[in-house]
Amino acid sequence: MESWSVEQVCNWLKQRNLGELVPKFREEEVSGAALLALNDRMVQQLVKKIGHQAMLMDLIKKYQQQKSRLESLTYCCETGSQKFPEVISGKNLKSFFAIHKTLQWTSSYALPDFPYDVKCILAEKKCPDHSMRIRIIEFLQADMTKYLEGSLYPNSQQYNIVVNALLQAYPFLDEDGNGFLLWKRALKDRFKYIRRPIEDDEQVLRNKCKFGHRRGQSRKSSFSENKLDDVQVQVEEKPAHLKGSAMDLHIKWLNQEYMKTQRNWEEVDNRMNVTIEIRRKMISEKAPLKDILRLFPFLRCPYQLFREFQLLTHIDIYKKTVEILEIYSDNILSLYAVRNNPINIMLQENLKQHTEEDVLKYMKMTAACLLLPEVFGDDSSLFAAVNEEVKAVTPVLEVKNPFNMNSCEFALYIEKEELAQFDDCTMALAALVAAFHVFDIPCPKRIHRTLNFLESLVFEVRNPAAL
Repeated sequence: MESWSVEQVCNWLKQRNLGELVPKFREEEVSGAALLALNDRMVQQLVKKIGHQAMLMDLIKKYQQQKSRLESLTYCCETGSQKFPEVISGKNLKSFFAIHKTLQWTSSYALPDFPYDVKCILAEKKCPDHSMRIRIIEFLQADMTKYLEGSLYPNSQQYNIVVNALLQAYPFLDEDGNGFLLWKRALKDRFKYIRRPIEDDEQVLRNKCKFGHRRGQSRKSSFSENKLDDVQVQVEEKPAHLKGSAMDLHIKWLNQEYMKTQRNWEEVDNRMNVTIEIRRKMISEKAPLKDILRLFPFLRCPYQLFREFQLLTHIDIYKKTVEILEIYSDNILSLYAVRNNPINIMLQENLKQHTEEDVLKYMKMTAACLLLPEVFGDDSSLFAAVNEEVKAVTPVLEVKNPFNMNSCEFALYIEKEELAQFDDCTMALAALVAAFHVFDIPCPKRIHRTLNFLESLVFEVRNPAAL
């Protein structure tokens, strides 16, 4: 920080929500060295608001404490290695360097100078489209690699520092509280993408060996609709790029296998793994949904749809949805806003006809799912068509006879065409949330609050949307 220019100090203030102080700091030409030399009286003259004074002094104090700690660690490394070699040998030495790097990042990281087109979008406070998001992530990844002196393995705290800096500088990228996890995941995926084809870097090879990435080999996997734990490992073990006839053969095999009644699910998993890059590219380039499903018909199967979601997010969406409905169903059904809703009335009538605990729980979770848009004041027609014709083009559920155990039907529609059928409302709800992510479909504003609530729980956001 001592070597910072006035402009770097101003950027640092903006990242910490102290942008109001920038004009005064420029006027007084406060550089990094001058900032650290400020005393209480200087701060009072420079900053008018008491809250800003306290924040600024606290930040300066924390930096000086970190600097002092770093200097003491450095002294221990230089002098203690001779007197007490066992103290900083082996793992302790690694720990020292890890602390050293973290302190450097915490005190000095500043966002990179984005290209002109990215600056224009950010200056207009517009949420970037998919291609612009990729550009931002590419520049952040390149900048982090520079800070890491060429290493492609940031730790979790360094990811957090970079994403926090981005969202503090551009709060509109936070996307209703979900932005941190999404940007962090995109940044981590970018590093994985960069590392995957590398075969001559010692650190990359060492880590691939450590985590079991074996070229040309794949682990056996068993078909399970509820457990997808090995999905990411299987994908990273596959060849990175397939082109031309090899890709055509995989796609042809998938189409032929889809027509069979008895399918080889293990081989389906393997071939969906090796074709994921071309599939994601088609989706990111907004290829028609019909073309995507024609080439990859297994995305119509609930298991593969959930599996694709887990490849992108590392989250078991079905398991998460079950947990959400089990926790919140009673609260939802007790709200005043849904007391006179036709679905709730229908539920109460059907509850009287059954005594089995499993059936009652199933009915309550179904009702809670269908009533979510009512709770948040959203347009329920964009969420589920109950005993009605589907009219929305975005992902929406079709539900028939929801509380009749013998004739209930649940299906997911996209662009007014049926994508998949499901055994219950919980699985259908999981598929609805997954479809928006898997097919990269923007969420309609009239259903935004409902999906934001679900996603904040699925992605375990620290401050989930309020019920």
